[in-house]
Amino acid sequence: MVRLKGFKERASVDQALRSFSEIEIKRVESESVSIFEACGRILAEDIVAKWDVPHFDRSAVDGYAVRAEDTFGASPTNPIILKLAGEVEIGEKPCELKQGEAVKVSTGSALPKGANAVVMLEYTKEFNGNVEIYKAVTPWENVSRRGEDVKAGEVVLKRGEILQPQDVGIISALGYSKVRVLRRPKVAVIATGNELVEVGKAPKIGKVVNSNSPMLCCAIREFGCEPIYFGIAKDDLDVMAEKIEKATKSADVIVVTGGTSVGKKDLVPEVVKRLGKLVVHGVAMKPGMPTGLGVIDGKPILLLPGFPVATLIAFYTFFPEILTKITGVKVVAKKWSVVKAKLARRIPSQPGVRTFARVVLKEGVAEPLRTSGSGILTSMIRANGLIVIPEDKEGFEEGEDVEVILIRDIVRVF
Repeated sequence: MVRLKGFKERASVDQALRSFSEIEIKRVESESVSIFEACGRILAEDIVAKWDVPHFDRSAVDGYAVRAEDTFGASPTNPIILKLAGEVEIGEKPCELKQGEAVKVSTGSALPKGANAVVMLEYTKEFNGNVEIYKAVTPWENVSRRGEDVKAGEVVLKRGEILQPQDVGIISALGYSKVRVLRRPKVAVIATGNELVEVGKAPKIGKVVNSNSPMLCCAIREFGCEPIYFGIAKDDLDVMAEKIEKATKSADVIVVTGGTSVGKKDLVPEVVKRLGKLVVHGVAMKPGMPTGLGVIDGKPILLLPGFPVATLIAFYTFFPEILTKITGVKVVAKKWSVVKAKLARRIPSQPGVRTFARVVLKEGVAEPLRTSGSGILTSMIRANGLIVIPEDKEGFEEGEDVEVILIRDIVRVF
């Protein structure tokens, strides 16, 4: 046993991570949750469309449903007059439209049978049971076609995605009331040391408040995990072993702070060797040299130093990789980060209007989505970023350097 002589050897951070990646670890299982509770969870199955979205042709604007052919040649100086054959409100069953007729519709109304276009309200005038049309429309103009957003049988979301509000929206639209996600990992937190007193107690001379545990519980929640605090373990091999063994049965990951160095009271590495395997002990990092990694009953254990700064830096260095190991999902870039990219093609914008263009960011190139109407929810799923075009610009040009706001975590599934 090496005591009071420093570490025999120290692994680099990369070596430590490689050594840890090679060991067998139990992954967290999946569970079914209500769609109302699914946001922020890791999807455990592919989501396949049960039906088309939308599942009927519908108006994309307020106006009049028509046969496009009946409007050809219409202009402000030469309006075409059509007979008003009724009105279809949102949620109502559509009527039938015949040649020479128009039906009043609202945005989202089902398109009447026989209609194949909608004239916007501002290009019409209603009088005496008729409608004057001042602008011709082409077939399917101002219409959201059945399946325009999603086709039945299409894989809309893949396993491993961290569910965002727009994902929950499309899953709901596809008829799912529940969804399978990975269970939130449970992370046991144990502090060690005879010198520690619990939070809220005034420390006597020589004693220290256990500030690491609430700090770590807070950091663990940042990663969408559930911390379980197991209290303070005194500097005794059997006491520590009992507490760590109990934590191993209740949690997916064990995090121990303190008692991880090479002093005579630094007993945690010996406990890990007794209960499982110590993979790494001593990392070439400052602060955080006493950090260790191990496995007990297929579950990872992270040994953290006792000093708070070293504790937190070591936690953020190694915990994300532990999380990747037990979930099979690695976050490559975080939501709401701003990254630089080259624009793949021009994005036009109307002067005086702030435009939010949806793009797919890949390998430093931002590709604008071609289908991006306000009713196309999958445009917020296929996209992983937004480009904001200010009011004083008429767009961005192909090849221009742009800033992209990430609207979802970019993940890699293992």
